[in-house]
Amino acid sequence: MNKKRVLIVDDEKEIADILRDFIANEGIEVMTAYDGEEAYNKFKSFSPSLVILDIMLPDDDGMEICRRIRNESDIPIIMLSAKDADIDKILSLGLGADDYLTKPFSPAVVVAHVKAHLRRYMATNNNDADKGLVIKNMMIDPKKHLVKIDGRQIELVNKEFEILWLLASNAGTVFTKEEIYDEIWGPDEFGEIGTVTVHIRKIRTKVEVDPANPTYIKTIWGVGYKLDDE
Repeated sequence: MNKKRVLIVDDEKEIADILRDFIANEGIEVMTAYDGEEAYNKFKSFSPSLVILDIMLPDDDGMEICRRIRNESDIPIIMLSAKDADIDKILSLGLGADDYLTKPFSPAVVVAHVKAHLRRYMATNNNDADKGLVIKNMMIDPKKHLVKIDGRQIELVNKEFEILWLLASNAGTVFTKEEIYDEIWGPDEFGEIGTVTVHIRKIRTKVEVDPANPTYIKTIWGVGYKLDDE
């Protein structure tokens, strides 16, 4: 699956439409539904790669729609609720939801969650990724957690490997520090964004011949980082 598609299900049309616009601005194809029946029909016809699903719907319980979708697909499901009750969270996650957000929320936060879940899902379901990647003279094997350059094994700790794999599996794509942090540490983690810079510096000392003039991980000033595959 290469096409990123998100289905937003919420009977509050204004919320659904705002989220649609924010997510579409990320280059993701988006469709909305405002009740359970429409949601399930569009799930079948639209084939989304992620669903944002309100727990309370006018004609059906959002958790029932979650259960039906999960019975047919392993795509990420993010549940929305106006209530912060633990029972809702336990029930929705128990039915197979991957994430839970309580209203009111910032659309930017929802977008961060969507992008993080989509990256993980797309990477997991990319059969080519299972075989590893070869970029220039660097080989990365995610299953073996192995990096080699010219046949020489490079020792990376877990977070360093995850960052390198994120950049390598999206070679040429520029990631901001915030996007890297959200993807590797999670959008709900509270920490210093500067830790991304520290980890990038450590990776460069291990994979670059001259860390001050990197050939793999390039800094795009004012934006972020990318792995150069050219």
